[in-house]
Amino acid sequence: MQNNIRPKEIIHQRNRRLQLVTLLLVLTALSYVGYWWTLNRNWVSTDDAFVMGHLITLKAQTEGTVVEILTENTQHVQKGDALIKLDGTHTEIALQQAEAELGETVRNIVSLTAKVDTLKQRIIAKEAALNQVRHDLVRFKEAAHNGAVSDQQVQNTQDKIRELEAVIRENQAEKTGVEAQIRGTAIDNHPAIEKAKSRIRTAFLNYQRRNIIAPVSGYVAKRKAQIGDNVKAGTPLLAIVPLDDLWIEANFLETQIAGIRPGQSVDIRVDAYGDELIYHGKVQGITPGTGSTFALLPTDNATGNFIHIAERVQVRIGLNPKELMDNPLQPGLSTFTRINISEQGQSLLTSLVHTDGDAYRTEIYDHELNGVEQRIRQIITSNKR
Repeated sequence: MQNNIRPKEIIHQRNRRLQLVTLLLVLTALSYVGYWWTLNRNWVSTDDAFVMGHLITLKAQTEGTVVEILTENTQHVQKGDALIKLDGTHTEIALQQAEAELGETVRNIVSLTAKVDTLKQRIIAKEAALNQVRHDLVRFKEAAHNGAVSDQQVQNTQDKIRELEAVIRENQAEKTGVEAQIRGTAIDNHPAIEKAKSRIRTAFLNYQRRNIIAPVSGYVAKRKAQIGDNVKAGTPLLAIVPLDDLWIEANFLETQIAGIRPGQSVDIRVDAYGDELIYHGKVQGITPGTGSTFALLPTDNATGNFIHIAERVQVRIGLNPKELMDNPLQPGLSTFTRINISEQGQSLLTSLVHTDGDAYRTEIYDHELNGVEQRIRQIITSNKR
């Protein structure tokens, strides 16, 4: 028996299926929109965000030849560790020269003091001779009345008196000049001695700085120094990266920043770890200017071919130290960052950035002059004798 074809029923079934599919698509779309609205409506996000940190570049502080390298890239170093050693020949020679100059200066001051005493005695001797000649002149004048002494002898005596007076004045002027160089200060505090001391401190400091010391703890990167390199002061040698002090620099569009405030919570997904691992942070501050403002060549919008482009503003986000310890990061990693703008946060101009970490100060250079003052005293004492 042949089946009867019912076109109207077939069309009706097809329409029902299309309606069901359409309804399913609409419900799926509404569910997605509802899910997005529930989870994301209070968040602003960007994938233009990167992990940042302190890149502390160590440079040679004095001239020398690299003779020993005590660290390598990826190694962890502690604050105060010696990383690179220079031969220090130039600085050692400069230190020896400065010490010799101090000794010579001390001897010169001692010599000037002795010269003052010498001039005093010389003046006393000349004054005694002058008194004697003056007495002779009195006798010669009395004898000249009787014809016992010639006028020539009297004249010669008067000339001798003037000569001795001139010599005394010359010695007194020389004595005054020498006293002006040493008057009012002890040898140890004489300006020339202080100047020589400063040269010794500078040379001693350069000699101490032949060893490159780690100012902070961290990981070594970008080692450029090689054995035998003759480096000058200011030559970059390596970098230290403290991985326990990192943050996120997220660049949000200017249309997104209206609700961003310091103190708001942040979720960060790092590309290196995928979506499974989420870091949590806090907004620490907003850079007072767009990226183009601080560019090397700022844009000039006062032109006829202006095209409006949404600018980006940099937001600094602090990371959770414990999460950093459990899952370390490296500066430069890309992230997807979103900020919960439903939280009130703090004033827009507030900064929650703190500068009390090791990356902002170090005390390893505070004791570089230890021992130099004792060295200076020994030089002064040995040359005053």
